[in-house]
Amino acid sequence: MSRWQPFVSVATVVERAGCYLMVEEAIDGSPTLFNQPAGHLEPGERIRDGALRELREETAWQVGITDYLGMYIYRTPDGKTFHSHGFHGMALAHLGNALDASIVAVHWLSLEELEALDREGRLRSPLVMRRIRDAMAERFYPMDVIHEL
Repeated sequence: MSRWQPFVSVATVVERAGCYLMVEEAIDGSPTLFNQPAGHLEPGERIRDGALRELREETAWQVGITDYLGMYIYRTPDGKTFHSHGFHGMALAHLGNALDASIVAVHWLSLEELEALDREGRLRSPLVMRRIRDAMAERFYPMDVIHEL
């Protein structure tokens, strides 16, 4: 009997001058989708470190993570469950490193542009807009609510 196990992921909302840092991803030959810089936690990796790694790998931006948005649970239509840790941060510097192979482009998009993509079904999951709206409402938790021993 196999044991159920959720996927653990991290994602970060980064806002600058009214626009949000987003990645356009090509996944399995499907039309591109938009997401916050996000990805799976690697074995032995601390949650905040995973978020910083994904930011560097997917956007080439150095970001200062300032707040925890919380854990979002999402069940995909095909039955997978994700426990996604959401963060909020500020852009510090563009690093210029190469991006992950699945990243088509990095964008700074306004809320209106993201809402249009949402209506078109071009966001990776419903969590994208939920995290942005939570960040806009300043629904932040201190980073020390995460206990990693």
